[in-house]
Amino acid sequence: MSKKVAIQGIKGSYHHGVAQAYFGENIDVDECMSFQELVRSLENQKSTDAVMAIENSIAGSIIPNYAYIDEHDLTISGEYFLPIHHCLMALPGQNISDIKEVYSHPMALLQCKEFFREHPHIKLVEDADTADVAKRIHDKKLTGVAAVAGETAANIYQLEILAREIQTIKSNSTRFFVLHTREDSGVSKTDINKASLKFLTDHKRGSLATVLNVMSDCNLNLTKIQSLPIIDMPWKYSFFVDVTFNEYADYEKAMSILKIMALELKVLGEYKNQNG
Repeated sequence: MSKKVAIQGIKGSYHHGVAQAYFGENIDVDECMSFQELVRSLENQKSTDAVMAIENSIAGSIIPNYAYIDEHDLTISGEYFLPIHHCLMALPGQNISDIKEVYSHPMALLQCKEFFREHPHIKLVEDADTADVAKRIHDKKLTGVAAVAGETAANIYQLEILAREIQTIKSNSTRFFVLHTREDSGVSKTDINKASLKFLTDHKRGSLATVLNVMSDCNLNLTKIQSLPIIDMPWKYSFFVDVTFNEYADYEKAMSILKIMALELKVLGEYKNQNG
């Protein structure tokens, strides 16, 4: 089977841009309008790999996506950090004063809150995908309606950019995971210097600190920790962490100890640190 990548959204979306940057400009994509549909695309072998946003430097983690990766036993084989440059776009010949409604993905709207405070006449409406809104405006020739999306979407769907860089923090970026359903990430051990893990600890004082101390003692650098409630165990939490390391042997040593200490330990992926 040739490589086909599931993306959340359509061509021109940020997910599409990451798929092209990671796999190549001419990659074949399966356009999914939700993360749940993206997961199904992998499980049904409609696609071989997937690109999934996991956190944003302004809006924070996309919590449900951690659960999707865990519950569906997906493997993380890579990561990609994409600088986000939001633009306000509409059919040509209009000004911001003509715009009554703006549609976009809720994360995109959240990242542009300060810009829209300056334009209180505009109603913000959450939608499934940034690029899909741009396409709809083009196809239906909607006036008085604008989209928040990337410049690529404006070019593809022939919209005019009314304002650039409208995100609140200009150094805004989103981290994406590259996923598949195979157990092995396919990354050579000599290239692996980062891992994503899930673990549970005893519900006792100091249990989490003990696990983190093991990581530190084994020369692992904790770059991310995220807790999620365990649905059928009230007031108990699982922890999702990212660790980086210089030597794979240090990581293996830590894992051998943590397998004994943790109530549950699961490797979500071992891959190359993009920021390393």
